[in-house]
Amino acid sequence: MMYVPLHPKFDIEHLGFLPGFLDDEDPDPAQVQLDKHYQHGGGYRPMQNWSLDIADGMTIQYPGDRPLKPIAYTMLHDKELVFFYPHAFVLIIQKDQTWVIARMD
Repeated sequence: MMYVPLHPKFDIEHLGFLPGFLDDEDPDPAQVQLDKHYQHGGGYRPMQNWSLDIADGMTIQYPGDRPLKPIAYTMLHDKELVFFYPHAFVLIIQKDQTWVIARMD
């Protein structure tokens, strides 16, 4: 899978083990893949109350916290975009723009 950098100092090492949790050959959607490969850390558990600003470069924000910009993204099965953020936040967005976010640290 190809990971597209969105930060000038991006290095694949910034994503830790996360790239190993996604496989285009696995027919499962991104959320299922991340959940099954991250069971030791509690799985992929979507978080509530976050906002997503697609027009501002996929910026995410939790009420009262500063906004976060993604550092990289990848596409899975040509239908899901997976964005990676500082502090191990992972956003999965579908073509219809529905999305989920979780922290995977």
